[in-house]
Amino acid sequence: MEYSRKDAKSHARKTMRGIWAAALTPFQEDGRIDEAGFRSNMETWIEDLRIDGFFIAGKQGEFFSMSLDERKRLFDLAVECAAGRAQTIMSCSDQNMDVVLDLARHAQAAGADYIVVHAPVLHFLEARDETLLNYYQRIASAVDIGIALWSHPDSGYLMSPQLCNRLADLETVVAIKYSVPRPMYSELTRLASDRILVSTSSESEWLDNIVELGWQLYLSSTPPYLLQTPGDLRMRAYTDLAFAGRHDEARRIRDSLEPVRQARISTQPPEKPHAHQKYWQSLLGQVGGFVRAPLLELTEAEKAATRAAFDACGLKR
Repeated sequence: MEYSRKDAKSHARKTMRGIWAAALTPFQEDGRIDEAGFRSNMETWIEDLRIDGFFIAGKQGEFFSMSLDERKRLFDLAVECAAGRAQTIMSCSDQNMDVVLDLARHAQAAGADYIVVHAPVLHFLEARDETLLNYYQRIASAVDIGIALWSHPDSGYLMSPQLCNRLADLETVVAIKYSVPRPMYSELTRLASDRILVSTSSESEWLDNIVELGWQLYLSSTPPYLLQTPGDLRMRAYTDLAFAGRHDEARRIRDSLEPVRQARISTQPPEKPHAHQKYWQSLLGQVGGFVRAPLLELTEAEKAATRAAFDACGLKR
């Protein structure tokens, strides 16, 4: 990190912007992390696809299947690969507070730009807001690195805009990945956008959120490298046009990606998102690799259907 804790919010406001992607983790058939494949993907994503930042070892990255040492290794690899050309935000999410803090300290020491911490599953729901305030206060007091909140239905609840507004007062809370319905993130934007950057992972809503809510950050999912190729940078193009105020042009380009979106969505088995996205990566010439048990791989029939949809979707190679 290149800022002090007191400057975390202002630094994020200046630099945490644009298109950030959630990195899938390529595994070899024997289950080991494919480090060469990860490096190759990062190089493509930075140099060819012009992605601004990377969300490392999150749910898309199968953190739940990795050891603590493997998660730390992925942090180190990402910082090394980014090499100042793109930013990194490391997922330190875990149910165990000691693990969260260990990962957060490692991310800070490794040179990550930010960390992100998922709201935990709470087994007792009384005094939930006060419990979550205590949770994030403890993390913020232990490290100086900027923190992004992360609220998603996987926790079994959603943090309210009012609670997130209170959390936005913490000195080092700089952003939130708010995976909630649009009325909720619109309300949080109204309440707290002077103190934190509000974002969500829906690519289909990204342009409207730039135009209508004044957002500067897409944080983050896999579309930046699954909907684009070195010869077809339509997400990058419509984002830059929207930031420049050329909204009609941006909408035309955004809408032209709908066949690509539908090709992905229509062929993805609900229980196999990781395997499907990795296979799509392989069709793009990236390194997809294998998923880790107990996640399921695609069947040959599912691969054939995906390949046919990919070939017909109009994505330029």
